[in-house]
Amino acid sequence: MDAPAKRSVTIDGHSTSVSLETAFWRALADLAGARGLTRAALIGQIDHARPPQIGLATALRLFVLAELRRAR
Repeated sequence: MDAPAKRSVTIDGHSTSVSLETAFWRALADLAGARGLTRAALIGQIDHARPPQIGLATALRLFVLAELRRAR
């Protein structure tokens, strides 16, 4: 277990920072690679699909969880 790490991500040409644990950063990289995307491109897709009341970090964690469940 580790504390969330803040990283900068560019979405639609705008830079933002997101804090996630290393396991989530790795999972996002793996999921992006499986789709032939960069991690930033996948994060952009997730950002566009999330409801406005859900924060980006939460949306990313929920996306990873849903993908892990789907893979079972």
